[in-house]
Amino acid sequence: MKTTSGFEINIDQSRFDNAELLDALSDLNAGDSLAVSRVLSLLLGKEEKKRLYDHCRAEDGRVPVSALATEIEEIFNQASDASKNS
Repeated sequence: MKTTSGFEINIDQSRFDNAELLDALSDLNAGDSLAVSRVLSLLLGKEEKKRLYDHCRAEDGRVPVSALATEIEEIFNQASDASKNS
């Protein structure tokens, strides 16, 4: 899959079937912005998470949480669309 910003990734569909990921997403939905890191670790793994951080990194070196949230949303939307078409 490829996000609007150009980030490309292949995620094994089994990663979405994870109760800990569901818990982290619930925390994120409840307003816990710290859950972004847990969601990405569970969904992408360490190396792909770093690659996404580098992709979202601002010129001043920060990794904006808002950029990560946008990427997460797109990844889940695309995964949902793909599962519906299977």
